[in-house]
Amino acid sequence: MSKGLPKRSEDYSLWYNELVKRADLAENSPVRGCMVIKPYGYSIWEKMQAQLDKMFKETGHSNAYFPLFIPKSYLSKEASHVEGFAKECAVVTHYRLKNSEDGKSVVVDPEAKLEEELIVRPTSETVIWSTYKNWIQSYRDLPLLVNQWANVVRWEMRTRLFLRTAEFLWQEGHTAHATKAEAMEETVKMMQVYAEFAEKYMALPVVRGVKSENERFAGAEDTYCIEAMMQDGKALQAGTSHFLGQNFAKAFDVKFATKEGGLEYVWGTSWGVSTRLMGALIMAHSDDNGLVLPPKLAPIQVVIIPIHKGDVELDRISEKAHEIMGKLREKGISVHFDHRDTHKPGWKFAEYELKGVPLRIAMGPRDLENNTVELARRDTLTKESVALGEVDIATYIADLLDEIQTSIYNKALNFREEMTTEANTWEEFQELLETKGGFISAHWDGTSETEEKIKELSKATIRCIPIDQKAEDGKCILSGNPSNGRVLFARAY
Repeated sequence: MSKGLPKRSEDYSLWYNELVKRADLAENSPVRGCMVIKPYGYSIWEKMQAQLDKMFKETGHSNAYFPLFIPKSYLSKEASHVEGFAKECAVVTHYRLKNSEDGKSVVVDPEAKLEEELIVRPTSETVIWSTYKNWIQSYRDLPLLVNQWANVVRWEMRTRLFLRTAEFLWQEGHTAHATKAEAMEETVKMMQVYAEFAEKYMALPVVRGVKSENERFAGAEDTYCIEAMMQDGKALQAGTSHFLGQNFAKAFDVKFATKEGGLEYVWGTSWGVSTRLMGALIMAHSDDNGLVLPPKLAPIQVVIIPIHKGDVELDRISEKAHEIMGKLREKGISVHFDHRDTHKPGWKFAEYELKGVPLRIAMGPRDLENNTVELARRDTLTKESVALGEVDIATYIADLLDEIQTSIYNKALNFREEMTTEANTWEEFQELLETKGGFISAHWDGTSETEEKIKELSKATIRCIPIDQKAEDGKCILSGNPSNGRVLFARAY
């Protein structure tokens, strides 16, 4: 193995970047601002994708696919939407290349200019709602519950692997409903689906809330979100669900015939999570030794490493290892037997620690004699010897993986609680931001002007108005004007 990772406490950003690369998750691509997701990183994303897809289908949604390219005129139809994305759009202007005059390169053919430029999708509301106009005629066509797994492009200038890249992978749900109440119910339901996924599978505690008007999605009437706390005291938005009202239905003239024979605009929602979840997973749990993966998302949940001298010992250990592997696989546990002779056991221990494999089994000749195995937990870095004759090893490991999942969640939850502090004055607020960070629960007067001023002065934003916000009379930390409840501020990714 190469030398150790940078320490989080010394340079969190460098630690993160190095960990992403050394754990074989992703690397920068030849295209500036874009990334190559490597097989190990993609296998974690696939597990996320599979679980979320299952949850979407269980809540009645179906998958479809819509074009990568959006006619420029579509974006112009919803004013706040185009304004929100205009600075991030990649634009296709030509459709052909030709050889240069000297034959040494290719150039854009000036004769091949598109009549209308195409936008590489930054999000798909416009192209999807133009399609929904053809799909929806009657109340019988509603609700329309569609999701797509896709890539999007937002032309970011300052990028970081997984957290902010010019191109990223995501899913985007787009639904249409007969009533406002149904659309609002869908918006909240999908926020809760994201929260359940984050907490149950990512072992990531999240705050459920509503965005302020300034932080709302472009073209939405309300944005619900889940916010998570990273180990450096910065917040990360882990998922959003938007109540679109009738904005896109009116922009694209999507109406339906009601039961009573009238004609009304439908009500819309959209919601999405992206490969940014990979960044959240890394930053919330990992340590100075490498990744710490929750078992439910780990591509390899258990690795077995033989300790041997010569082929005879390896053959004997392999026989026992395959017996254990068979029992684990019957329980749906992913297990890998690393019998490569190219590296010593100590090197392998460090490699799987770096890659965050939740549980390591070491087996040597003495273990065979004593009918034991050594189990090493990635989350606590503790080891124990287990007598195979005294336990059902598959059940024991399954229970241990559940315990590891819970332990990782509880550690993150305790950290978030420690990093959530109340501030009652501007001075307290500023001091907390500079010395501690984390979520700061404080009063705000509800105006966009004050929110912008706080952001300008402190670089902290309102992460959300918690959905369980308690009514509490107070004074805004900056303006001193009345406030009826606290909101969560933080510096964020």
